[in-house]
Amino acid sequence: VHLIESGGGSVQAGGSLRLSCQASGSAFSSYQMAWFRQAPGKEREFVSTILQNTYSTKYADSVKGRFTTSRDNAKKTVSLLMNSLEIEDTAVYYCAASGRSTYSYSQASYDYWGQGTQVTVSS
Repeated sequence: VHLIESGGGSVQAGGSLRLSCQASGSAFSSYQMAWFRQAPGKEREFVSTILQNTYSTKYADSVKGRFTTSRDNAKKTVSLLMNSLEIEDTAVYYCAASGRSTYSYSQASYDYWGQGTQVTVSS
């Protein structure tokens, strides 16, 4: 699976952005899809995940209620709608694919990664 993120950019605090991740290759519908992010000087951290069959979702506490992830298996895309953005949300955002069918929060669980897209939130 090859993953390409898009939709990053610069936005003022309180604004919104929508990230998209386009997958190529077969069997997208068999992968759990997650978003991770890495801020400057920090380790990469889990943001959200969506299961492949139930479309059930989980979020990091820091983004719960502000971010929403969704997927379209027919189009092989996964999205992350980010509302009420905060300066602390500034990071490179990565989408990732895992063959696991239960919620996975660690990077080691994910087999495929995109190249990342920069999100910058300013005051």
